[in-house]
Amino acid sequence: MVKRFKKLIGRYRNLEQVYVVPYRSYGTYSHLYIKGRALDNEPLKIIQDQSVFKTIKNTWKQFDSFEIPDAKIELQIRDQLDVLTKTNDEGYFLIDKTIEQNLAEHATEEGWVSYHIFYRSELEERTELLGDPFEGEFLVPPVDAEFGVISDIDDTILHTGVTSFLKWRLLKNSLLTNAYARIPLKGAPEFYQKLHLGASGKNKNPMFYLSNSPWNLYEYLKLFLDHNEFPKGAILLRDLRTPFESAVKPEKPHKQKEITNILKTYPDMKFILIGDSGEHDASIYTDIAAQYSDRILAIYLRSVRHKKRMQRVRSLIDNFDTVPVMMVEKSQDAVDHARENGWIK
Repeated sequence: MVKRFKKLIGRYRNLEQVYVVPYRSYGTYSHLYIKGRALDNEPLKIIQDQSVFKTIKNTWKQFDSFEIPDAKIELQIRDQLDVLTKTNDEGYFLIDKTIEQNLAEHATEEGWVSYHIFYRSELEERTELLGDPFEGEFLVPPVDAEFGVISDIDDTILHTGVTSFLKWRLLKNSLLTNAYARIPLKGAPEFYQKLHLGASGKNKNPMFYLSNSPWNLYEYLKLFLDHNEFPKGAILLRDLRTPFESAVKPEKPHKQKEITNILKTYPDMKFILIGDSGEHDASIYTDIAAQYSDRILAIYLRSVRHKKRMQRVRSLIDNFDTVPVMMVEKSQDAVDHARENGWIK
């Protein structure tokens, strides 16, 4: 609280502890696209049997972040690549760079490349580096991948309660519930594992998880995905905008921008899009499919219990015949459709 007060009045100067969070991202054999954040915070510690009080405390810590602006960040991949960058005013860094080295040489069978992040700025003697070097990984899809999967998180694989009255259930689920206690929608992990395996059964189809949640919830959502055995994939969240933010609001919705970036990054790959009918996924996905009709194999939209929104979605997809669009009541419906089309075993 003292540190927060000093920051508000402009008297917070000295760092106490540096924690760099590299986000799971994606790239190609010759292009890096890595994002992360430098914070003056302790790592988030979520345990399976923590109390409600501890859960609330962790939630507070996720949003009560102390970003480190203008921090010098160095990325190293084995002894083959060394890249320097700097954080922005909110502590974020982005490495978006074409390189000469073949990154695929360092990838696992599923396409993951590990790297180290070093904090290189000058530090006070009492400042502690929490985990230096910090470890991250990004995805370089194997050349024999059959297709990619781009999936929403909220109400697609994780029930949030976004359609509940006054969104009270959304607040309870997102802010007051332990990540270990969050339950995925029935059959979702198994369906995604089948998509990751594909028809070949080789576990090489790349996965991309999107959410309108802010990056503050990255570690929480990553834990949820890993704990429930969803296939490992890039996690793409968004910056948390405040009413006082002066930056110009993006022209395109976050999800549309991210999906377009992925499609441009892998121009020879086809994709399956998975979302829900509760927010704006139907309109965003059909717009994308109309622009890239030869790239989208199918759109799966999980049904939500909201009559008006379902009617709006139906009006969008009933006359849309560019690519197959399927309203999914249960995961098995999507499994059967994907199997009939030869995408999974």
